[in-house]
Amino acid sequence: MIDLVCGARPNFMKVDPVLRGLGGRIAARLVHTGQHYDHAMSQSFFDDLGLPRPDVNLEVGSASITVQTAMVMQRYEESLTDPLPDLVVVVGDVNSTLACALVAVRHGIPVAHVEAGLRSGDRTMPEEINRLLTDQITDLLLLTSSEARRNLLREGRPGEAMVMVGNPMIDTLMRLMPAARALALDPPGQGAGLVTLHRPSNVDTPGRLRSILDSLGRMNGMRFVFPVHPRTRRNISSWGLEPSVPSNVVLTDPMPYLEFTAREDRAAVVITDSGGVQEETSVLGVPCVTVRPNTERPVTLELGTNALCPDPLDLPDMVERQIGRRPATPPQIPLWDGRAGARIADAIGGFLKCT
Repeated sequence: MIDLVCGARPNFMKVDPVLRGLGGRIAARLVHTGQHYDHAMSQSFFDDLGLPRPDVNLEVGSASITVQTAMVMQRYEESLTDPLPDLVVVVGDVNSTLACALVAVRHGIPVAHVEAGLRSGDRTMPEEINRLLTDQITDLLLLTSSEARRNLLREGRPGEAMVMVGNPMIDTLMRLMPAARALALDPPGQGAGLVTLHRPSNVDTPGRLRSILDSLGRMNGMRFVFPVHPRTRRNISSWGLEPSVPSNVVLTDPMPYLEFTAREDRAAVVITDSGGVQEETSVLGVPCVTVRPNTERPVTLELGTNALCPDPLDLPDMVERQIGRRPATPPQIPLWDGRAGARIADAIGGFLKCT
């Protein structure tokens, strides 16, 4: 038996293809840490994706990085069964990823990391620390793109522990895109911009968040839909920034997966700080502007579908540039083909036979 760990919104789209790829060949216990716990950030995704009810829900909830990581470690350890799982599979770079990997190693359980080797080079980002530390204690490194292998080799990880499997998030995107495209959306719909912001560097400082809102307002010829992360919403409210929200920006609650994907697919441009959104827009051929000085998804920059914008004041110019560079057809990325989940399942099966 293996444990398959998910904790936050980006994890659910990566876990689903792995479960489907396993197809019952290997018994899997689905562990939800509860890092994202409300309906919009968690249960609605289980519903849209058709994920089964978790076998274990640790119900950790919101807390500081340190407290949340410690709580996940404590509760996950308490949930371990006898006999122990043969493998713990973690995905992505959230706090739950590192926490459960650490618990597994302490109990002598091998770890597999889906999306291993991604690096932004920015150690001020909590996700970068989670990625670095998780990969140092991982036994099976499952890679989404070629630069991940170079990063891991540079860090001294053995090549024989790496398997190139592709991007499971794109499996979910491809599987559910027909349902997303069938949705009738309330306006603004086709041609509107879409905004997602959740990283502390953008939303945890009043001046930075106000500057981003001001720049959106300077693009008054375009309307934007902005599904607001709960922390971002709290900050807008507590800092009294509601008057700074421009009239061309529609704030909404976080969206279910299908609705968000439908808006992403129809967007004129997406402004984000999310790694997963950079990947999805690249596959869809939708122009993307990332409000960060770096990215752990450099393939999106190489394709030209994504561009970095460290300074919010440059957003209007960058948006105009990216819209003008929209590709005639979406680019093709090796192994981002909707079959990563099956390759991950095969890699897990091969690893277990060798241990």
